[in-house]
Amino acid sequence: MMDSHIRSLVKGITWRITGSLDTFFISWLITQKATIAFSITAVELLTKITLYWAHERVWLKVKWGVSESPIDTHTEPVQPVQQTKS
Repeated sequence: MMDSHIRSLVKGITWRITGSLDTFFISWLITQKATIAFSITAVELLTKITLYWAHERVWLKVKWGVSESPIDTHTEPVQPVQQTKS
């Protein structure tokens, strides 16, 4: 099974929201100021999206672990287990 593009997009957005809420609450606990926590969260949101994009672009250039075929040729096929009657 594979996720649809829209499902992957929604998962990415909800994960980013979760991460930003985490940053907000941690920043708020440390600073005790919602305005500073919001500022930190806003900056973090922009930098994390940019860093993720850059990270993905770099990994597109790395050939390690990339297979030409959709099936990993480095693993042995799984043989079905035959049941015997007792």
